[in-house]
Amino acid sequence: MITETPSHYDHLEQMSVHDLLVGINNEDKTVPLAVEKAIPQIEALVAATVDRMRAGGRLFYIGAGTSGRLGVVDASECPPTYGVPFDMVIGLIAGGDGAIRKAVEFAEDDPQQAWHDMQAYNLTPQDVVVGIAASGRTPYVIGGLQQARAAGCVTGCVVCNPGSAVAAACEFPVEVVVGPEFVTGSTRMKSGTAQKLVLNMLSTSVMIQLGRVKGNKMIDMQLSNHKLQDRAARMVENELGVSREEAEALLAQFGNVRGAIEGYHRR
Repeated sequence: MITETPSHYDHLEQMSVHDLLVGINNEDKTVPLAVEKAIPQIEALVAATVDRMRAGGRLFYIGAGTSGRLGVVDASECPPTYGVPFDMVIGLIAGGDGAIRKAVEFAEDDPQQAWHDMQAYNLTPQDVVVGIAASGRTPYVIGGLQQARAAGCVTGCVVCNPGSAVAAACEFPVEVVVGPEFVTGSTRMKSGTAQKLVLNMLSTSVMIQLGRVKGNKMIDMQLSNHKLQDRAARMVENELGVSREEAEALLAQFGNVRGAIEGYHRR
């Protein structure tokens, strides 16, 4: 596997801090270019996901270790950013929520566990399941994708090795081949960065297609802190040409930017 091949750098312990940082940065610069090559695959997965979610489906991420954590992060940020229900984008990690903070040994090795984890959510054929696995060989992800696909779900993946078992288990594979890691086999580095970039592209594109952005603004975001309340007020001011005081009053009345704008026009 390419993700396990030796680093282009050696004797790391003998390098200066400056040289370590430059080496890591040089490797990181290659990641967006690898993601660019996968855009046609990402586009196909986005289109299939939007189609199912417009029909009422949900998006599930399944993964282990760093990959699982990245899925959980992306899923958890969708409700506050786009105002969607908390059960619309769901991240599942091998070993359960405790594995987000502390590794659970051998949790990724059970090919039945992901499907078991998804059963708590009453999976339907309208749902989309995306497996995340840098190696492309994680049993937790392979088994989950195989069983979700058999149940009629749309299935996709984000992997960093070509021709993997995870890719073979799904309909819409995304293969981002970033090459050897700076520290051999440490896929939390370039592979993790690539996965994060792809998940950003997937969820953001899906939410825009579902109408959760107007212009370039997050009009459905939750107003859960002072920073977001200030951002929302500025958005309403600029969109409607009203004073700050009126913008804040509209937000207080309608709860979010979309409601404030639509409520103003209904007057």
